[in-house]
Amino acid sequence: MRRRLCTLLLILSRPLAAQLPFYTDDPAVTDRGGVHFEFFDEYDFLQREQFPNLRQNTANYKINYGLPHNLELDLDAPYLAIYRTLSIAPGTSAGVGDTNLGVKWNFHIEAAGSPLPALSASLYVEFPTGDKTQQLGSGLTDYALNFIGQHHFTEKTRVTGNLGILFAGNTSTGVVGIETTRGRVYTGGFSLIRDFSPKWTLGAEVYGGLTSNLNLARSQVQVLAGGNYNIREGFALAFGLLGGKYIASPRIGLQIGFAVDFPQVLH
Repeated sequence: MRRRLCTLLLILSRPLAAQLPFYTDDPAVTDRGGVHFEFFDEYDFLQREQFPNLRQNTANYKINYGLPHNLELDLDAPYLAIYRTLSIAPGTSAGVGDTNLGVKWNFHIEAAGSPLPALSASLYVEFPTGDKTQQLGSGLTDYALNFIGQHHFTEKTRVTGNLGILFAGNTSTGVVGIETTRGRVYTGGFSLIRDFSPKWTLGAEVYGGLTSNLNLARSQVQVLAGGNYNIREGFALAFGLLGGKYIASPRIGLQIGFAVDFPQVLH
């Protein structure tokens, strides 16, 4: 069954523009009628302030569907496992997390030689589908707006920036991320990525968040280095190593995943 699934992915895949493993979103959207699928698994060692929580594993599934007028519909949902010290019951919590539904609009496409970057905006709503009592969900409905820009210095090298605002709720996934605060949460990130060959793409990013009351104890700052390896057009493996500061970021983490684009199978 697994061999048949892998074969199907390779046959149906098409040219790929995946942003994994980076948290900084890129401005590209899925072609109209096309489907983009991403999966990653991230294993994090938590900050000491998170005790009795010690580690968290996040398996995230994301589906993008291309709409007319350079619009994209996004749906993603994580499956979480939170590991605690054995002296605390329950020692481990596992289950689905909160579900995200969003739409992204690529309203300006970068032109060769133009100083104006590619520009997009996305609006996300996160629904409280995770169990709050097990720390798998926030118990809140979150509303967030994100602005995205990307500029190519050369054909193979590009910088991407994000600037977002969370109007209500929080940015947490399980116990990673900024938890409930009074006031808004501001998020942002920059990534520098280079295509070293048709197969290899590598880069690094800085990503974080800050509450409107400047509460550093709830802030998030993390760095990630990684990239992806294109097995063939439209099918890529992704990998990343990350580390962070403040309670909302992992102390250190490892991410692996894959991304695949399908042709216009839906109309």
